[in-house]
Amino acid sequence: MNIYITGATGVLGRRLVKDLASRGHTVTGMARSAEGEKTVISLGGRPSRASLFDSQALLSDIQGSDVIIHAATSIPVKTRIKPEDFALNDRIRREGTEILADCAAKTGVKKLIFQDVVWVARPPDGSYFDEESPVNPDRTVQSGVDGENIVLETGKKYGFIPTVLRCGFFYGPDAAHTRTIGEGLKKRSFPIIGSGQNFWSNIHVDDTAAAFVTAALEDLVGVWHVVDDRPVRVGEFMNEFAKRLDASPPRRLPAWLARFLTGKYSVDFFMASTVTSNKKLREGSSWTPRYTGYKEGLDQIVAEWKAEGFLV
Repeated sequence: MNIYITGATGVLGRRLVKDLASRGHTVTGMARSAEGEKTVISLGGRPSRASLFDSQALLSDIQGSDVIIHAATSIPVKTRIKPEDFALNDRIRREGTEILADCAAKTGVKKLIFQDVVWVARPPDGSYFDEESPVNPDRTVQSGVDGENIVLETGKKYGFIPTVLRCGFFYGPDAAHTRTIGEGLKKRSFPIIGSGQNFWSNIHVDDTAAAFVTAALEDLVGVWHVVDDRPVRVGEFMNEFAKRLDASPPRRLPAWLARFLTGKYSVDFFMASTVTSNKKLREGSSWTPRYTGYKEGLDQIVAEWKAEGFLV
């Protein structure tokens, strides 16, 4: 197959290019720089310098593709995040997705796969939810819901397979936020906010990539949640992470003080419960997570960091 990937040089995209190319597929990866081109080539792909917002250049590069995977994001990484910091990510999710869907329709692409997050449908009370639950997005993830709708509606209109993969809180050895948490735990400067009793549904980035590869090779119509087998309490996750880094248990920080120091968005995200499952994806495809729970995932991350010489 011929597969076009946006975000090909990111944490998820690099894995997709490498895995799909190693299976014998022709993979074209969007790269925004000469360095990005080298990365895509080194992973076995062909680079595309088309901008996500240049519809004509993108149409030319997508021509002949069977599958498009939209894995591009621009998530702000600074400590104190405000809704306006998501402006570029919102544009990627809305305008970028509209352009890709239009390209899919014009070139006869067989399927368009869209990356989103499970917490677009997280209930305010922290209860369990699944793919059939109503969406409940806040300002920072509304564009993801808009992107989902663009893909689902355009696929229905033009006949290509629309796939939405909503990912849990993904973590991995080369993910910037995972490394930030690790550094903070090692220095005892990354606290648990509040009680730490809220739940997260997580997914290791390797298992995230495997889900996207599965979607490229199989026909997964509609919305699917990509998480591991067991949601975990945030306090437990952080304490186990610290233990593996031979660090002291993380401090506790009251929510009011955390909001003063880092702002409302980061604290609300950290304290909210996200409880969902991978039942639909497990039963409806060949995908199964390698790291069924967070402990196995953390073991892999810390082992890789030790081999790299990071935080040791």
